[in-house]
Amino acid sequence: MKKEVLAIVVGGGPAPGINGVISAATIEAINEGKEVIGIIGGFKSLFAGDRKSVVPLCIEDVSRIHTTGGSILRTSRDTMDVARKGFPTLQQMLKALKVRYLITIGGDGTAFMARWIESESRGRISVVHVPKTIDNDLLLPGGRSSFGYHTARHWGVEILKNIMEDARTTGRWYFITTMGRNAGHLALGIGKAAGATITLIPEEFTGGMLHFQKITDIIEGSIIKRLANGKDHGVVVLAEGIAAKVDEEELRACEDIKCDELGRMRLSEIQLGRIISNNVRRSLEARGLRMTIVHKTIGYELRAADPIPYDIEYTRDLGYGAVRFLLNGGTGAMITLDEGRLRPVSFVEMVDPTTGKTKVRLVDITAEAYEVGRKYMIRLEKEDFAPGTVEMLAQTAGLSVPDFVQRFSYLAG
Repeated sequence: MKKEVLAIVVGGGPAPGINGVISAATIEAINEGKEVIGIIGGFKSLFAGDRKSVVPLCIEDVSRIHTTGGSILRTSRDTMDVARKGFPTLQQMLKALKVRYLITIGGDGTAFMARWIESESRGRISVVHVPKTIDNDLLLPGGRSSFGYHTARHWGVEILKNIMEDARTTGRWYFITTMGRNAGHLALGIGKAAGATITLIPEEFTGGMLHFQKITDIIEGSIIKRLANGKDHGVVVLAEGIAAKVDEEELRACEDIKCDELGRMRLSEIQLGRIISNNVRRSLEARGLRMTIVHKTIGYELRAADPIPYDIEYTRDLGYGAVRFLLNGGTGAMITLDEGRLRPVSFVEMVDPTTGKTKVRLVDITAEAYEVGRKYMIRLEKEDFAPGTVEMLAQTAGLSVPDFVQRFSYLAG
């Protein structure tokens, strides 16, 4: 009797822990008498009908990969136009491969494909999705982090610690941009854990279009406050998603904007740190304040890193849980871990009914977790404009007290 086939496909950007899911799912499925295949190159290979991308997976292939970064099956993205054209070929290929069970590993785009396949298969294929993103912006039960986030934050903190020491040693400022298209979880997590001077995330900018001048003023205020206290150095962490809040015409005047396979702005390629550092430098130099500012983007260094033990354990749980869910008759859900128990979240629950897209979790700037990070930042506050303090800050800034108040007081509410 021929064994039932379980296929595994990875989509979207890399995240530490993908191999842990592949490993645990493969081992559990084989131990339960299933045949396991992997699709190298993600949905792009299925859209193209590339049979050479199909590889059998056995326990010997995957038993030690759970501690490694990247994805042994690689990954890919495609536009919706390519998906629509290639979907019939994808269906034919899954049918020809006699796929009975499908595990998808990815973010919101991959989750969309999982829902589409499950809907169109009409019971022929049972589908489960394993959520991953270092952005940590998936709405998971109990506020659980998505896998890959903790590893990305860990290595981001290690990088930032070295940069902070370089800043102190050389007397300069660093503007560091991190990944985070929709939410500032990763930037805040790195900045908060490392003790960055200031961290800016898109969630704090509400109420209309954002202009670079406000970002410039916030950071310049931090620099002035540090200088007034005898500190000539610091590190600013910026979430790349801030760029999506900036007026597009203003952004295009500074950058040649490129789009990814899904038609979205490539935020990771927008030199947000360079734009803001140039603005801050010009503003300071206009008042005779000269300093070295270096901009750097970190993100790709974090996505394919070897996972830390937290993500290794987490992804082994998810891979095992995905297979158990399928073999127990489940389909049409995302597998999650809630208070130590594996819990499926139906595709219906995942989707925002008004947009049809996967629900996104933003940083709650009213919560204590953000408040703690905000309290330890060096920023201009209301008390800095009180008599006895404002004079020192104005003098440091090279401005009269009235001019300093007029320029910066709006930042303190």
